[in-house]
Amino acid sequence: MAFKLAKAAAGSGGAAHKRHAVLPLLALLLSSCVTVSTPELLDGVRPSAVPVTVDTVNPDSDLKRLARAQNQAVINTYGGEYSNPTVELAVARIVGRLVAVSPDPGQTYTITLLNSPQINAFALPGGFLYLTRGLIAVANDSAELSAVIAHEMAHVLANHGVERQRLEQREALAGRIISEISSDPTEARRSQLQGKLRLAQFSRAQELEADAIGIGLMGKAGFDPYAASRFQRAMAAYSAFRRRGGERDGSLDFLASHPSAPQREALSDAKAREIGPPGTGSRDRDAYLAGLDGLLYGDPPEEGYVRGSSFVHPGLGIAFSVPADFDIENTKEAVLATGPGDAAIRFDGASLATNVPLPAYLQSGWVTGLDPASIQTFTLNGLEAASARAAARNWVFDVTVIRVGTGVYRILTAMPGAADVEALAAPVRNSFRTLSDAERAAIKPLRVRIVMARAGDTIAGLAARMKDVDRAEELLRILNGFGPGSSLSAGQKVKIVTSD
Repeated sequence: MAFKLAKAAAGSGGAAHKRHAVLPLLALLLSSCVTVSTPELLDGVRPSAVPVTVDTVNPDSDLKRLARAQNQAVINTYGGEYSNPTVELAVARIVGRLVAVSPDPGQTYTITLLNSPQINAFALPGGFLYLTRGLIAVANDSAELSAVIAHEMAHVLANHGVERQRLEQREALAGRIISEISSDPTEARRSQLQGKLRLAQFSRAQELEADAIGIGLMGKAGFDPYAASRFQRAMAAYSAFRRRGGERDGSLDFLASHPSAPQREALSDAKAREIGPPGTGSRDRDAYLAGLDGLLYGDPPEEGYVRGSSFVHPGLGIAFSVPADFDIENTKEAVLATGPGDAAIRFDGASLATNVPLPAYLQSGWVTGLDPASIQTFTLNGLEAASARAAARNWVFDVTVIRVGTGVYRILTAMPGAADVEALAAPVRNSFRTLSDAERAAIKPLRVRIVMARAGDTIAGLAARMKDVDRAEELLRILNGFGPGSSLSAGQKVKIVTSD
């Protein structure tokens, strides 16, 4: 696909849950969609006197090949590398302080900033550490980011990557043996499931151990040890904020693969109290925030942006809108939106030779349940277009294809069988247009900006300065750790998000 498109937006309550059921149907309607799988990441850690790194294993070992292969897979999955010299310098300073007090100060690390709005950090054998720019934006000071980095360093300062790999191989072998010798397939499946559960429980226990090890490291490095639980709360609040805004896919997020927030917070606070009372260590907030000014926030320019109820892609020069009461968001595969009446919309793109007629393309097999008699051709805002009806599982679909250059854009609109799908499909279809050069130049990405509060400034007032952001005040409070009773003081540095 030529570009990354959107995330299915979720509403709230039972109606929203039912709306989500149609989104997989929209994917099933297409026979050529590609999904991106996340490589399994190694987690859990125990301190080891003999840490295994890429530098210490045999050059031809399976472990080295595994680390190198997964390194590139991780980078690809998370949108490639993100280059920002000021952020890189801030991260390097934190890592330097942590390495100086680690059990193995000779261990080297390869730190990669990932160009993803997801909130995640992880490690691979060999000293590969990864931080998404989304996580860096949520962190509120150097101490909070040090808590994340120390946790991931603890993974590397252990043989757990190898230990986990051996356990997985052992469970896989046991599963094959059970399947081969068992005459009861139900019992065989049950035994294999129990093996998977043992691995999951092991992982969670090791993650909590890594928290304790990491807090010890950051405490020795002079960072505020209570930053660990503080950042865990920030991540949980941000995750809830995104879910309320419609984002359903948390599979690439830190919280998806780590223990529940309340349990982690309690244990992290207990470990921090062993180091000292609240106020122990430095937070280094002002210097950290100074490095964040200009940090890219949300989707990168090459993937287009959601602005209110519209999707705009300045690189491709296209835009379209959905009704105002729909949730719309980006995913890797398509722009998806959900709305009232169990309605859903999918937008994506595909390559198509210029000599292939659009009716022929509609009938080429990529649409399930297509009614050939319903195909119509027309001109849409100066562009060649065609539409047709399809049906599947008591749902009706409008399928519209629009030719732009050497490709087509596809809009699939779905509603329950008795609904008037044309009433929804027509305004969405008619909103599709190409952007003028001036419009393309005027669309800017969202960035984190650091502003200094002046006397009399309020949180609501600073939130009003945020542009092209939904629920601005709530987002500002989460990004800055402002609780219900928080107020601003003159000279205080504050993170805002804006396209200015």
